[in-house]
Amino acid sequence: MINKSIGSRVFDGFNYTFLALFALVTLLPFIYIISVSFAEPEEVLRRGFILFPTSFSLEGYRYIFSTQTIVNSLFVTIGITVVGTFINLLFTSLLAYPLSRQDFEGRKLFMMLIVFTMLFHGGILPTFLVVKALGMLNSYWSLLIPNAISAFNLIVVVSFFRQLPEGLEEAAKIDGCSDVGLLFRIVLPLSAPVLATFALFYAVGHWNTFFNAIMYINDSKMWPIQVWLRQIVILSQGGIGDSTQFDQNYIAPPSQIIKMAVIVISTVPILLVYPFLQKHFAKGVMIGSVKG
Repeated sequence: MINKSIGSRVFDGFNYTFLALFALVTLLPFIYIISVSFAEPEEVLRRGFILFPTSFSLEGYRYIFSTQTIVNSLFVTIGITVVGTFINLLFTSLLAYPLSRQDFEGRKLFMMLIVFTMLFHGGILPTFLVVKALGMLNSYWSLLIPNAISAFNLIVVVSFFRQLPEGLEEAAKIDGCSDVGLLFRIVLPLSAPVLATFALFYAVGHWNTFFNAIMYINDSKMWPIQVWLRQIVILSQGGIGDSTQFDQNYIAPPSQIIKMAVIVISTVPILLVYPFLQKHFAKGVMIGSVKG
């Protein structure tokens, strides 16, 4: 065991103390949000800032789930997230694999065009016109197809595919494996860390779909949960919104409780996905940071 000097021990103690305080500061907002969402309405009105409520209540959640609207929007969001993430990974892998091959002619040109899209964007209005021309308005495809591939994620996946041993591809081709079989049987199974990492990134993006849903989806029954939660917050503040989807006979709790319950509902489900991808996530985010 290495004997540390007094200076090293003091430095380590300072680091541990600083990191513990920093972790506590980052956790305080989450503790506050959860505490207020489960607090009694009278206590919220009386105390305002609550870290540990003296009594618990589910009034905020009862108000939000007083209708099937939120439940249906949750299923819509889950469907968009699962299908959208699958489309993202499929399209990204299918495009990244040929771009990672040295024998693919024109790959430099395609890479330049892809990088160009990272620097310049057509804008909101041209994108809307394209979606409208393709007949995807008021359709879930408008939330899936326009963002099927992320240029940045694609470049990282291409870099990862290039690091795979060429001997594996040569051995697979000797055994009669085609390019498609090589991709799905050899390359993708070896790329679990990078695919798991970007699956999480893509999933979070789909789960938080908000602006595109407002812009492309007109039918309120097709709205994802983020749009409906915004609607609830507006109604809780006495703003203008569609309140016909909620029980008019139900007395709403203070708006602060509703806001915090909304945040919990919109955050916890996607957080539960992380533990299943955690073992690949740490390795995936380090891709490209160390060469060799």
